[in-house]
Parts: sequence; structure tokens; C-alpha cells
Amino acid sequence: MTVNTYHIILLFSVVLGCKKPFSQQPKAALALPVQLSKTETSIAFITGRDTGENTYYSNAKRHFEAQNTPVITQLSSINEIITYLNQSQSKSYTYIHIVSHSNPWLGMALKTTKEGLRINTTSLLEALEQQDIAALTHGVNANTKIIFHSCGLAQNTQLLQSLKQAFATQTPPQLIASSYFNVFGGKYASHYLAKPYYGYYPTAESPGPRALAEAFKSNYPNTAIDWFTAIKTRQESSFGNVYSYTFNVPINWEFTFKTKQEIPQLKDKEAIMDWVVNLPEMAKTLHDLNIPISQYRWRQRTKGHTLYIQGKATVLCVLQPILEPNDPSEYKIISFDDKTLYNTL
Repeated sequence: MTVNTYHIILLFSVVLGCKKPFSQQPKAALALPVQLSKTETSIAFITGRDTGENTYYSNAKRHFEAQNTPVITQLSSINEIITYLNQSQSKSYTYIHIVSHSNPWLGMALKTTKEGLRINTTSLLEALEQQDIAALTHGVNANTKIIFHSCGLAQNTQLLQSLKQAFATQTPPQLIASSYFNVFGGKYASHYLAKPYYGYYPTAESPGPRALAEAFKSNYPNTAIDWFTAIKTRQESSFGNVYSYTFNVPINWEFTFKTKQEIPQLKDKEAIMDWVVNLPEMAKTLHDLNIPISQYRWRQRTKGHTLYIQGKATVLCVLQPILEPNDPSEYKIISFDDKTLYNTL
């Protein structure tokens, strides 16, 4: 049996050696939406649009507007942001806020370029190597703090290093990100951080809240959370309460064979899993996603010489707001210099 070609497509539903010098100019001209003021010291880039019931971006916009921070909403890529900053000429920002969805599985929703890919370590380094991203020349100095409001980004140290490379200058700014989830537009605070806990099950095959609660209890034995209540609570109903939400992680694979006879007969979920894990690149993809293979709902179909395999896992995320250790009636004050909340590069 020979697989001639295959394509891996990973979608989210909610959400290396020496490099040659970076280009001083992007390959495509960029029309900037707003002219910079000489008096601005902070700026916030809201890099996406809300879909469905998720209001993360609009909540973040209101938060920064309430702080009298200029907000830019028309840019969706790191290249556009850098090109915008390069127009600042003689001034430098103190705080540059970049708001983008992020997760431990796909990286950031922020793109490399306007028409480019979502940012992960591979796509960002490739874009830098191909000189698709402008070099940062203005708008920052060694005291500038670039804060990424992207959930769990600090857990991905390789991606943070790549972002540091993208924003490199002779006097590089500080890059700041948190391992926690950013919550904007909360019932009791416009912005706070929360610690995430994860559980998984095959999409549309939930074992029920009691079984899920037992799984969380087993996976996090030293965490004092009422998992059953948290799983059944889907919004911040009272101050500091633990709550949860779900989103899906779909995988779509296409395998093209020379003849129909070479297509394997995969009659059930176990057969699909056995076949996939025996293909090194597919097994690596699953390993990198770090979701147990048994927690996907697997389907397969054939058309012509092509085998289509689809897997979909539901991620159950339990969020525990970070409270002041000496005053549980207050959310922990957000300070970008707080090493218990943020990582700085």
C-alpha cells in the first residue's frame, strides 16, 4: 500500500538555525487606517472580529477605550502592526497591547500577513525567512512593553521566542504574555486572568457532567474545585466563581492513492485509530495537539482514489479566576511586571 499524497487541515471552532536578514519593507504595500499622534504613549491592536456568541474582541475594545487608550481594529496581522509602528518616526510607545485569540493547540489567530497564515512557530519563522514581514524600525525602545493578550501564550516558549525575533531591533522592546486566560468584559471586572483546566471527549459523545467531573478530579487531584458545579456553570454568575465553556478541535485528513484497491478498509473507530497512529506524520500531528486519540470522534469516507478521515474532539475548559491571595473578594490586580502572572522576554 502506497499513499501518494496527503493533506492535513487543522481548523478551530470557537478559536531553527540562522536566518537571513529581514527585509526593511514588506512585499506588499499597506494602507494604514489611522495617522499617529505625537502624544500617544499607549496603543491597543484588536486583531480579530467576534463570531457567534463570543464577544472577546468587542469586550477588549471597550476595556481599552475606557482607559483612553487609542484602539486600532483594522489590522489582523503582525506585518500590518509592524508597518503601522514604523510610521511613528521619532516617537516610541510605552505600552503596545495586541489582542488575539490563542490556544495551546493552534497558536494565535493573529496572522503573519494580511493574506497569510495563523501564527504558530512554523508559520511565523517561515514568514520571517521569506521576508514577508517588515523589519521593525520605529515606535519602540528598550522600555517599550508589547503585551500579548492571548490566552495561554506564555506556555508556548518557542512561539514567544519567534515573536521576539519578529519584533527585534537594536534596542529590542520587552515582550510580555501570560500562561493564564485573559477574560475581558467580566461581570465584576473589565479584565482579569483565569487559570484553565482541560478535559476532552469525542464531539457529540459527552459522557455527562458526573463522569467528566470524575475525570477532572482524577487529572487534577490536588486542585480544590467542585468540578461538577464548575462543568454545569457556563458563565460568571457570581464573583470569582469557577465556570466552563466548550469548543471543538476538528482534524481533516485527505489521503490520495494510486488505485481504489490500495485504500484501506476502515470499518470502525478502532480501525481508523490503528491506521492513523501507524503513519509517522499523522502520529506526530496528534502528539503535538496533545489530545488523546481516543477523545476524537472519528469518521471516514472515500471518493474516487481519495480517503477522507475526520476527527473531532470537544475541549471542556474550566476557568478559575485568579484572586488576591490575601483578599478573595478582589481579583488579583493585573500588573505586567508581576512575575506570577506574566512572562517577560
